Amino acid sequence: MGKAGDPAKVTRTVTIDMTDAMRFNPATINVKAGEIIRFLVKNSGQLKHEFVLGTEKELKDHYELMKKFPEMEHEDPNQLSLDPGKTGELVWQFTRVGTFDFACLQPGHFEAGMRGRIAVK
Repeated sequence: MGKAGDPAKVTRTVTIDMTDAMRFNPATINVKAGEIIRFLVKNSGQLKHEFVLGTEKELKDHYELMKKFPEMEHEDPNQLSLDPGKTGELVWQFTRVGTFDFACLQPGHFEAGMRGRIAVK
């Protein structure tokens, strides 16, 4: 779906809020192929949340692993973990047209519907 983007070449910033209602706001994002997006992500809840980019299969597979190892820390460029009240950023270049997903993979959050969709045109 893409690769880590160069922060100096960001074409647009998208702000995302993660809540304890197990939702992302916004939950649907549209981008153009080739665009480099800075995701400015805020955890406005009282629980730890994550913003993880991937295909639906990748996210489901990773979620199963997270259920076995809930304290697992992420260092991949497509993932961001935030403690309550914290803000972080993830820069990503979308190189392929298609529909991709993002989700929180903390145990119970994915199942509760904490996921969203990115349409790359």
